[in-house]
Amino acid sequence: MDHLKTVKKRKLTDKSIPHALTQVPEFAQESQMYQSLLEMERKLDWTMTRKRVEVQDALSRNPTTTRTLRVFLSHTVSGQSWQVGDADGEPVNFETGQGIPAWSFRLPNQRSRDKVAPRKFSTFIKRMVVELDRDPNLYPDGNILEWPRAQGVQPALDGFTIRRTGDQPTRIRVVIHLEQNPEQYKISPELGNVLGIKEESQIGVIQTLWNYIKINGLQDKVDRRRIKADDHLRPIFGADTVVFQQMPELINRYLTPADPVILHYTINPMVPPPDRPQAWDIEVKMEDTSLKNRMAVTVQATKDSTQDLSKLDDEIALLTQSLHNAHTKRIFLQSFAEDPTKFIQNWLESQSRDLESILGSGPSEGATIRAEELRRSDFFRLPWVEEAVAIQEGMRLSSKQ
Repeated sequence: MDHLKTVKKRKLTDKSIPHALTQVPEFAQESQMYQSLLEMERKLDWTMTRKRVEVQDALSRNPTTTRTLRVFLSHTVSGQSWQVGDADGEPVNFETGQGIPAWSFRLPNQRSRDKVAPRKFSTFIKRMVVELDRDPNLYPDGNILEWPRAQGVQPALDGFTIRRTGDQPTRIRVVIHLEQNPEQYKISPELGNVLGIKEESQIGVIQTLWNYIKINGLQDKVDRRRIKADDHLRPIFGADTVVFQQMPELINRYLTPADPVILHYTINPMVPPPDRPQAWDIEVKMEDTSLKNRMAVTVQATKDSTQDLSKLDDEIALLTQSLHNAHTKRIFLQSFAEDPTKFIQNWLESQSRDLESILGSGPSEGATIRAEELRRSDFFRLPWVEEAVAIQEGMRLSSKQ
């Protein structure tokens, strides 16, 4: 009993209907519709499997996108002559800075209009330099400020504020080295003119070069690992043929760090600051987290949906099996109704053959009985039958002792 409990029930997987049933006029249309649904299901399963593999491959390469980073530059002033009025205005306090002409330059940002996860402004910057064009005789210090991203854990900042004293117009130059994913490189004209690109990631350059090789048929037909150089690639490769594995090393010679983004701004403390800040839009390459999450959801099917699909498949298989059984029963009864005598005779012959097979594969293997002899009652009254029974019974009794 314990063994029977451990035996798992065989799961039905066949969902096809009997072929003979499709030939019945009453069920021909429904059978054709069901076969069409099965064919559509097979195509859909194949397409979904192929797309799932493609999505998994894309996830391994981290999908990227281009976002627009909108940077706002503004300033405020304090203690200026047009603010305090007469010369005998509020007294100057050198400890608190009250009454001293000064200005504050602000470099905050507003995130792109795309629906992406919010990020602090400093996370987009690898390094930033702010240069103040002021008279070095009056303001000898603090005219160049640099913000490098420190190694390790550093709190993200949503903007920067620079405060300086003075009442003279000041030109500001902001140099921003962007933090992009994947890292972008400037391509030298020798390679860029051939590929038609000026700035791209290392992987992007290799893919563009590989497309150029395939379009121009530069891959060796015998040794597919070797690339033949044409007139444009020969100065870059430095040889007539190169191995594909050497391409990253050759390409790195023509890659340099991308040019920084340079913003110019002018502060004139002698006039009121503008009501609205100046804005710049900067294109930034970054990981597309929203697309990555959507792709991950499509790959990782939920447990509930998988169980629902499996349950539906089981129900279809059970219904198909019931249809098979009903079709077999219909043929059985239909044959009996058409010719009962012939049907019973054929059925008896079938049972005789089954009995012959059972006896032929039992303990007395080889001692088969012909079907026509089984139908004759004289067969069991032959002289040797009683002797055979006595011998068999004697052997059985002796085995018990």
